[in-house]
Amino acid sequence: MTKADIVNEISKNTGIEKITVQKTVEAFMEVVKDSLTKEKNVYLRGFGSFIVKKRAKKTARNISKNTTIIIPEHSIPAFKPAKTFIGKVKSNVKK
Repeated sequence: MTKADIVNEISKNTGIEKITVQKTVEAFMEVVKDSLTKEKNVYLRGFGSFIVKKRAKKTARNISKNTTIIIPEHSIPAFKPAKTFIGKVKSNVKK
């Protein structure tokens, strides 16, 4: 599902114009990005959390040049779904 699909679905379900829904969705995404950039997690009860994970410094290999490189400590964005969300997805899986 793309952002356009999400906008269409919300617009269809709520009756709100697509342009308004699109601005709202984009504003939400900007707030999440800005918060994570400032290393502030975003918690959405019943849905999940957008969090900042720390990756430790590590040594890696560049196989094509046969050299060792150091990857410095860094942060990455991540999503951790809520337990209720996980349960809903698990129960919906076809067997």
